[in-house]
Amino acid sequence: MIGVVIPVHNEEAHLEACLHALREAALHPGLEGEPVTIVAVLDACGDGSALIVERHLGPSLACLTIDARNVGAARHTGAEYLLAARARWLAFTDADSRVAPDWLVAQLAERADAVCGLVTVDDWSHHPSLVARRFAAHYQRRHDHRHVHGANFGVTADAYVRAGGFPAYAASEDVALVERLQAIDAHIAWSAAPEVVTSSRATGRLRGGFADFLCRLREEAAPVVSGLPPAVEP
Repeated sequence: MIGVVIPVHNEEAHLEACLHALREAALHPGLEGEPVTIVAVLDACGDGSALIVERHLGPSLACLTIDARNVGAARHTGAEYLLAARARWLAFTDADSRVAPDWLVAQLAERADAVCGLVTVDDWSHHPSLVARRFAAHYQRRHDHRHVHGANFGVTADAYVRAGGFPAYAASEDVALVERLQAIDAHIAWSAAPEVVTSSRATGRLRGGFADFLCRLREEAAPVVSGLPPAVEP
């Protein structure tokens, strides 16, 4: 079984599209009928996110509720649920993102312990045009990149457990897990194949996240892209 975790904190504007995209990916013929369980982890939601998830509940979609206001804790909670259900592969995305129909197929095709994928920003209208130019100039849109995005990440259940899982960090929990995987010499594929489109919103759900990074690009003359190795990480 393949598992997918979505941390959700007040994401009613994007969640419907996220779930539809995941359902399509879960039914891709390239998975050859292997079941996929999607877990939405609602973390301190005060909007209509829970109602949206309820409309989609079924054998392939579960909902967990926590009150941590912590994306690392939310990802970890979803992963633990899926590990207990004997998932062999754990895939992670964000509620303001839409995965490609072959997202899971592309991750598994890497035959790695973990896969770090890229993101494509859906609409730059929330930012001045210079932000898109600066992002494109420094983003490594190729195989063997070194970006880490919680919106486009996958890992074997075994490697996840050996690495100790996601720490309960309010930001950069994805980078921390990748560092843990590197510490146990896990085989990490830095792949451009798994595709995810993500929001360019100017106001994010957590400090230090992707939205904050995009906003910093307005002010930095020589921006550095989140997810690069620690020596050049912002």
